[in-house]
Amino acid sequence: MDNQSSKNKLIPGEDYYLTPEGYKVFTEQFHLKRGYCCKNGCRHCPYGYNKNTGTIKK
Repeated sequence: MDNQSSKNKLIPGEDYYLTPEGYKVFTEQFHLKRGYCCKNGCRHCPYGYNKNTGTIKK
């Protein structure tokens, strides 16, 4: 039995994609589904977080 509920399962191509180097990159849709900014400077951050200034601009 799978411990992860279907609500929490990541959907390839929808929640994330893999770079040619093999890194998992989360999409804007995933971040919005999660519901908050993690302040890690994510590539597709919908909250407008700037890692250099530590501010959210949206």
